[in-house]
Amino acid sequence: MTAPTEVPVLIIGGGCAGLSASMMLSKLGIESLLVSALPTTSILPKAHVLGQRTMEIFTELGLADEIYNRAAPMENQVHTGFYAGLTGPRSEFGRELGKLEIWGAGDRDPEYTDASPCPTANLFQVRLEPILKAHAESLAPGRVRFNHELLAFDQDDDGVTSTVRDKETGEEYRVRSQYLLGADGGRTVNKIVGIELEGLRNIVNMVSVHMTADLSEILDDDSVLLRWLVNPEFGGSFGGCLCPAGPDNWGTRSEEWVFHIAYPPDDPDTGDTSKVLDRMRAALGMPEFDPVVHAVSVWALEGIIANRFRSGRVFILGDAAHRNPPTGGLGLNSAVHDAQNLTWKLAAVLKGQAADTLLDTYEAERRPVIEVNVENSVNSAALRFQMDAAIGLSPTKSADQNWAELGVLWDSSHPEHKQRKAAFDKAFAAQTIEFHHHGLEFGFSYNTGAIVSDGTPAREPIDPIRIYEPSTRPGHPLPHAFVSDGNSTYPLQKLTHGGRFVLIAGEDGAAWVVAARSIAERTGLPIDAYTVGNEQADLFDARFAWLRKREIDRDGAVLVRPDRFIGFRSIGAADDPEATLAGALSQILGTEMRIDA
Repeated sequence: MTAPTEVPVLIIGGGCAGLSASMMLSKLGIESLLVSALPTTSILPKAHVLGQRTMEIFTELGLADEIYNRAAPMENQVHTGFYAGLTGPRSEFGRELGKLEIWGAGDRDPEYTDASPCPTANLFQVRLEPILKAHAESLAPGRVRFNHELLAFDQDDDGVTSTVRDKETGEEYRVRSQYLLGADGGRTVNKIVGIELEGLRNIVNMVSVHMTADLSEILDDDSVLLRWLVNPEFGGSFGGCLCPAGPDNWGTRSEEWVFHIAYPPDDPDTGDTSKVLDRMRAALGMPEFDPVVHAVSVWALEGIIANRFRSGRVFILGDAAHRNPPTGGLGLNSAVHDAQNLTWKLAAVLKGQAADTLLDTYEAERRPVIEVNVENSVNSAALRFQMDAAIGLSPTKSADQNWAELGVLWDSSHPEHKQRKAAFDKAFAAQTIEFHHHGLEFGFSYNTGAIVSDGTPAREPIDPIRIYEPSTRPGHPLPHAFVSDGNSTYPLQKLTHGGRFVLIAGEDGAAWVVAARSIAERTGLPIDAYTVGNEQADLFDARFAWLRKREIDRDGAVLVRPDRFIGFRSIGAADDPEATLAGALSQILGTEMRIDA
């Protein structure tokens, strides 16, 4: 073989995690090479919910406009609905049991609009990944290679030597990198370094049918994104879930659809496409339904986490590090957040701005967040069964018995109506941990890692799952506010774009700004600094949101990391702001910040 290709970072895997990492490193000025054993991006619809923090990241990467243009319009992603099947011979077929707002209610929920300038988006992975790939290729021409397979790699003290094969030509070549990122779902990298995934496996088997069909004559209510068929014919909520997939029309007029069906782990019918389609027809109540089927995929619903995220110079992210049930849509989003957390740290180390120990904070910060996400996704799936139990549905009962149990909910004259309705309402309200988990998918924080504690106690959350409470306590994400520089108004978070630290001080915090700019000049560390507040500040708090959320005095300051999480906070002034700030940066970066040079 010829001399190895030299590259700072080799990325294995071309899904959302790998492609996001490639783009982020390019934006940070770090060259990378991505190889994927697959010939193309995903051909399956898979995940589709893109949370606000993910869309903030995609905004920085220059992807958001294209994604929003391709995604479901806001008016078509307001609700999720639960129905007694879809259609059929009984008059109760298709009757609504209830609706819930989902993930910001199509940019209508004031809590979500106050939290971020970016609303939740909805675009299936089969259409998202080509967008990511095109942008990754534009940022790193010739450095995104699909149909190239990792065969082996060896680590030493200075780097990683990998052997890759071009599957089209059979040619093998070596790549020498300082770090390797495993974003291949655990197929290769995990096995080579002995990383294992642990947790709940095979909770149920899921079968997804991606199809083209015209359902506009059967469905109503264009605000509903997810339709859960609580079908008495099959005993409960996992009778099926129907979701529009666009691509040109959405809501009830969507051309494509994805239908999910749950099976027991040992059910042999999961591998029989004809039986799956028959089951779908029965669940929909449409025996003659004949869609154009694009793909039928089988996958296990599980909640597992890797026993470690790092092995020497190898890091894993995305599905290689964790897999959780799709309930809540936390999997894809977590993968993008993994990439953001890791890449700015890699860039700092590779540029000589930080010690290698900074990279240990990747797992320290991400693992606790992932553990909570997996737990919530598993609990969300379990709540479906609790709702069925509240209704009285069971797969051990006949269809007639289940319909009779369901009818109690609607029959106010039935002696058990009030009790049954109260039990259902309670179980139904609990579903909000899946569809309004703003505290998890947006407000997650880091309690240890590359942060400097300010000694303040963590507040007791109102609801750690459902409610995001803005805070500038170290480890929390930077709260959203619009600021004005006199010429334009933009989100405060934009100041961190490009991998920069940002010092934000109160109106009387000019000494902090001077200190930060001095450190940047002396060390070359990318730090910008501003006072933000009223008309006396560098940046005017356009809607006074920052004043409500900043939790510092007029002479205090916060230091924001490149991933827009608070790394350091001083509620008030400091006797020596330059030394204080240098000490904080030294602790975050794991290296002594010399300011006397």
